[in-house]
This record gives sequence, C-alpha cells and structure tokens, in this order.
Amino acid sequence: MTAGRQPRPVVLLRPIPGTSPIHELWAGTKLVVVLALSALMAFYPDWVPIALTSILIVVAIRMARIPRGVVPSVPTWLWILLLLGGVTAALAGGAPELHLGSVDIGLGGFLKFARITVVSFVLLALGAMVSWTTNVADVAPAVARLGRPLKFFRVPVEDWAVALALALRAFPMLLDEFRLLHAARRLRPPPVLTSRRAQRRRWAIELVDLLAAGITVALRRADEMGDAITARGGTGQISAAPSGPRRADWIALAITGAVCVVSVALQMTVLSGI
Repeated sequence: MTAGRQPRPVVLLRPIPGTSPIHELWAGTKLVVVLALSALMAFYPDWVPIALTSILIVVAIRMARIPRGVVPSVPTWLWILLLLGGVTAALAGGAPELHLGSVDIGLGGFLKFARITVVSFVLLALGAMVSWTTNVADVAPAVARLGRPLKFFRVPVEDWAVALALALRAFPMLLDEFRLLHAARRLRPPPVLTSRRAQRRRWAIELVDLLAAGITVALRRADEMGDAITARGGTGQISAAPSGPRRADWIALAITGAVCVVSVALQMTVLSGI
C-alpha cells in the first residue's frame, strides 16, 4: 500500500539558493516592476495585458531557474470553489453567445470570472517570484531609496522601511512557530466529552490557550530580534545599506515599461473597437 503524495507547503519570503540575472536585480527594481504590472492589471484586466504579463513572468521564472518543488500544491477544495464560482458566473449569461441549435448559451459571465481568476493567479505568481528571488534584508534599503523624494514632505521613509523590514523578517519565524504549536496540539490525545456543551467549552479553552501561546511566542521572538538589532547598531543600520539600480535594472525597467505601453496601446486602439 503506497502512501499518498504529501502536499507542498507555501514557501514565501525565503529566497531560493543560487544566483541568476533575476536574483541579482536590485530589490527596488522588483518592487517597481510589481507596482507597474499590478497597476496595469488593475486598470486594464483584459486578455492582451494578461497574456503579455504572463509571458514576461514565465520568462523571468525561467531566467531565475525556479524549481517546480517550491510551487505549493493547490488544495482540492480550492478547485471545487473555482468550479462552483465558474458555474455560478456562467448562469449570468451575456455576450458573447454560443449557439447550439435552438439554444443560446451566454458566455459573458463565465469569461469575466475566468479573467478575474487568471488575473489573481498572475499577480500571485508575480509576488511569489519576487519573494523567491529577493533577500529580505535588501527590501528596506530599496524602500528607503525609492521613498527618498517623499522626505521633502516630511514623510518618515526610514521608519516605514524599518517597519517593513522587521515585518518581513518576523513573518517566516512566526509562521514556523505557529506550525510547531499546531503540530504539538495535534499530538495531544483528544479528550472524551459526552455533551455538546462540554465540547464547546473545551474548544473555547483550547482557542484561548493557542492564542496565549502564540502571543507569548511573538513576544519572545520580538525580544530576541530587538537584542540582535541593538547589538548590530540599532534600527538605522537596517535601511542604511547602500543600494541602487545598475545597468541590468534599467534594462528590466525598460522591458516592463514596454510591456505596459504596448498593452495599453493595443487595448485603447486595436481592441477597443472589437
């Protein structure tokens, strides 16, 4: 009897070992690319921008040599929800219509649902690729460099950059701690309860215990991180590392800009009359 294949967990905010042209790009360049493509998908969520953005992401993934093993497994319940959503959206009908004899089937609702679903997957792939190729320590200096013009308006850019860096560093640690707490909870023998009231009371007690343990772990991790930051010179050192774009970054920004311009131009000229 063979065991079933284990689902692959979600791995984020941890760069994949190795080097590639995508790994060596400046973190600020990746943030600008994500912002530009996200704005493109928000204002023009049509098939041509989606196709061009998907091609760009696929090329970047191949250049970054991201293995298939880091892609998380999609749970079955998510596919069921997508199927139910597609069937429900198809009931709305609308143009275009498919003619099958004397029956007209409107595909407008289904196509809109499919387009929104594909946009969501494209944006998730874009964010995952950036997290798999970017060191968390490089994000804060990049944010401080990009937000430097905002200092004219007395915006605390360095403080925002430090807060973002600390959040990105703490998230993987807390996620591992919560997984450990959940595994320890599952190892405990289930209590024998005879009434529904006792079951609800036990569930509430366990929820409070898990929340208290999670808060304790978060405070302990925060104390350890604070001591480490103090030993290394304070929070100012987090965003003070020198960083900036290079030649490859300008090429990547130019390619991204070309994709955005071509997508908008096709959407507003050629495809606007279709």
